[in-house]
Amino acid sequence: MFFLAVRSVRKRPGRFLATLLSAFLGAVIIMTFGSLHDTAAAPGVDEVSAESMTVAASVVGGYGSLLVFFAIASTLTVAVRRRAEEIRLLRCTGATPGQITRMVVGESAVVALGGAVLATGPAVLGGRLLLDLFQDSGQVAPRVTPAFGAMALGSGFGVALLASVGAAFLAVRRATRAAAGVRGPSRRRARTLAGCAALVAGTGGVLSTYAVDSTDEMLMAFPAYGAILLSVGFAVLAPSLLGRVLDLLRGPLAAVGGAGGYLSARNLRRRGTELAGVLMPLIIFTGVATATLYIQGVESDRVTGSGLAKSVEDKNVETLNLVVVGIIVVFSCIMLANTLYAETSYRSGEFGRQRLAGATPGQVLRVVGWESVILTLTGLVLGTVAATAGIISFTTVRTDQVLPDRGPGTWLAVMAVATVVTLGTSLGTARRTLRTPAVDAVAVAA
Repeated sequence: MFFLAVRSVRKRPGRFLATLLSAFLGAVIIMTFGSLHDTAAAPGVDEVSAESMTVAASVVGGYGSLLVFFAIASTLTVAVRRRAEEIRLLRCTGATPGQITRMVVGESAVVALGGAVLATGPAVLGGRLLLDLFQDSGQVAPRVTPAFGAMALGSGFGVALLASVGAAFLAVRRATRAAAGVRGPSRRRARTLAGCAALVAGTGGVLSTYAVDSTDEMLMAFPAYGAILLSVGFAVLAPSLLGRVLDLLRGPLAAVGGAGGYLSARNLRRRGTELAGVLMPLIIFTGVATATLYIQGVESDRVTGSGLAKSVEDKNVETLNLVVVGIIVVFSCIMLANTLYAETSYRSGEFGRQRLAGATPGQVLRVVGWESVILTLTGLVLGTVAATAGIISFTTVRTDQVLPDRGPGTWLAVMAVATVVTLGTSLGTARRTLRTPAVDAVAVAA
């Protein structure tokens, strides 16, 4: 089976590029921070330096592992969905669901291993640069030398492989059930329960902030994790929330966008579950990035205003927050771009039928544009709501103010990045797809 998976990947490498990129970047990040564990465990490292490196590696490793899974899951879900016809054909020729699952999981394992191997060299360099950053900020002693060993390699290969295999198993299981005509209302109920549970936990985290003393060093953790859980809850409930938004915007879209706005609302409602893959990274990116940057900004302003120098722990927290935001930005952008590219290019047959029915390429682009605007606004609003809950609670307790002194510049920057990635990818892919003659696009889709 492993040999067949290798042959399949070599025969059609293009279909696995998105997964390879996600596995490669994920392994680079995990190995880079995993190397801090190896460095901290080396002989002669002082206790303070070892603690700084261990905390950073553990925190970012946890966040990174979760984001790697989400990134690989989003790309694999779309990739497997595009192979629905192939899966149905395999089922008709006698292949069992177990055989199809082993085939797809084997392909994903091969791709993950390839991505991890390619990531080893950049991760070694990244580990050295990261150690220099910690030494320049005074968190690690200058005499500490970098190490790259079992912890870095084991964590990088392990996370990439487990994330790819797990995501592939879930994606192909859904695809084989759909090919057999099985519908899963229990899955929708499980999604709703999971989303509501995350919202309740996030609300509890935000409210717990008010029960903590304003000088407590752990105060930042409660609103930050509360905002993260709220973002995850909104992301999990994205399909149903998108339906509510479309109900509210149906009239205004028809009035402002005309036929394009009306068709966009109908397309989004029909494809709400599929497009949840776009909303999830958009909501999480907006919520987590906005909350973390503003909460860290409030804390930094408080320390600066007190006239005291930042302690090693303050520097550790600030570095971790900025690094976590950077990781979230990278993976969210990858997830958004991969999902939007796959979803939009997958609609080439739909675009071809619309053009054969009389629609011009400009009209098709306007429909795609309105869809992107609706998705972007929905994701930004929900992510902002989650972030605002954490920001207000932290600012109120820490500074006795409702809102931070920092202006909307950080929020606008986050909004700009999300908007450029979403609109740019969807419209750029649609424009590229429309270059194919309508008759050829319909023939290929059929």
